[in-house]
Amino acid sequence: MLRRSFMAAAAALALTAGAALADESKPAIVFDIGGKFDKSFNESMFNGAEKFKAETGIAYGEFEIANEAQREQAIRNFADQGYSPIIAAGFAQAAAVEKVAKEYPDLKFAIVDMVVDLPNVQSIVFKENEGSYLAGLLAGMASKSGKVGFVGGMDIPLIRKFGCGYAQGVKAAKPDAVIFQNMTGDTGAAWNDPVKGGEITKGQMAQGADVIYAAAGATGLGVLQAAADGGALSIGVDANQNYLHPGKVLTSMLKRVDVAVYNVMKGGNAGFKPGVQALGLAEDGVGVAMDDNNKPLITPEMMAAVDKAKAGIIAGAIKVHDYTADNTCPVQ
Repeated sequence: MLRRSFMAAAAALALTAGAALADESKPAIVFDIGGKFDKSFNESMFNGAEKFKAETGIAYGEFEIANEAQREQAIRNFADQGYSPIIAAGFAQAAAVEKVAKEYPDLKFAIVDMVVDLPNVQSIVFKENEGSYLAGLLAGMASKSGKVGFVGGMDIPLIRKFGCGYAQGVKAAKPDAVIFQNMTGDTGAAWNDPVKGGEITKGQMAQGADVIYAAAGATGLGVLQAAADGGALSIGVDANQNYLHPGKVLTSMLKRVDVAVYNVMKGGNAGFKPGVQALGLAEDGVGVAMDDNNKPLITPEMMAAVDKAKAGIIAGAIKVHDYTADNTCPVQ
C-alpha cells in the first residue's frame, strides 16, 4: 500500500513537473545576414533578447547565418533541441519557418517582418511607412537644397514601403522637394555592403541631396558615414543610430523589434499568442529618435510638426500609403 502511494505521488509529481517545463521559456533566435552587431535590425533584436536574459536569468539559443542555406538548418537545429519559442529575424526566413513549424506543431515559432499563417507561429509586422513619414517630414523641413535622398537595401516591397512613406512625409513639409531613391541590390548581400551604400550616398549628394535616409541594414552604416564626411545629414533606421555621428544624424526611424523579441521571449510557451501583430505609431512600434545627439538639429517647429503629424496619423486624419498593399506609391 505504501509502495503504491509512493508511486502515485511520484507519477503526479512527474506530471506537474512536465506541465511546468512545457510552460517554461527556452527561447532561441536566428539572426539574418548582416549579423547581430549590424547596429540596425539584427542588433535591435539582439538587444531585446539580452534584456530578457538580464531580467530573467534565462539563457537563449542564438545563431547568426552566413548564407541563405543556413536559415532552415538553424531553425531545424533549434527545433530538434526542443527550443521554444524560436524567433526568426526577417522576411527571408518565412519559407524556413513555415516548413519547420509544420513539422514541429508542439513548438512555438515567431517571425519578424513577414506573415506565416500557422497555429503555432506569431507573425510580427510593422507599419514602417508611418515612422518613415515622420522621418521624411523632418528631412523636408531640415533640407536647405530642397533635395533629399533615400538608400534602400534589397529591392523588395518592404523597403519600398519605407521609401514611399518617407517621400510622402518629405512632400508634406516641402511639396516641391526632389527625392532621389536608390536600392543597393536585389540579393541578401544588399544588407551588408556599406561600401556600396557610401558610393550611392556620394552620388545623391553630387546631385544636391543634403538629407539622406538609409533603410539598408548594415549597408546603412556606409550611408551615414558618407553623409557625415560629405557635409550632409543622414537618417538612421531600426535602432537609434543618432550616436554614430552625433550632430550629423538628423534622426533615426525606430522600429521596435527589440520590444517584439522581448515580448515573445517573456511570454514563453504559456503566454504565446499566434497570429499577426501589426505595430505602428498607435502601438509605439515605430517612431523617430530624439536624444542629446540630434537635439541641436531639431527645432521647436520641427518637433511640433512631428507631434501634430503623429496625432493625425493615429487619428486617421493623415493617411500614409502602404506600398505593400498595391506596390504603388502616390508620391515620388
